[in-house]
Amino acid sequence: MPVQDELFAVEEGFWLAGADHFAAHLDSRCLLAFPQAGEMHGIHSAEDVAATATPTNRWRDLTMTDRHVLEPADGLAIISYHAEVTRADGEPYAALVSSAYVRRPEGWKLAFHQHSPV
Repeated sequence: MPVQDELFAVEEGFWLAGADHFAAHLDSRCLLAFPQAGEMHGIHSAEDVAATATPTNRWRDLTMTDRHVLEPADGLAIISYHAEVTRADGEPYAALVSSAYVRRPEGWKLAFHQHSPV
């Protein structure tokens, strides 16, 4: 599978899947930059981030467009895309999203994730 396809499949799981997906695909520590004040900004452990993936806050109806992938170094990939998705409460959400992945022996792991609502 091409790197781009693999990364976007993993990324989709962060929106739609649960804690098991998070645990399998997060690096040991992850830098998050969300617009919400405080709670999801900064460096967090994989366990803390995975704990946020509860059934009551999962997303649905995800569309990712304007996809880009940059591999500036071996074992490092940065993706960016426009996301349109529905929150668990039914509210629509749109954002420009960027994520950085590092290749570990067990596969690509998310090390950075950022949202800029549009």
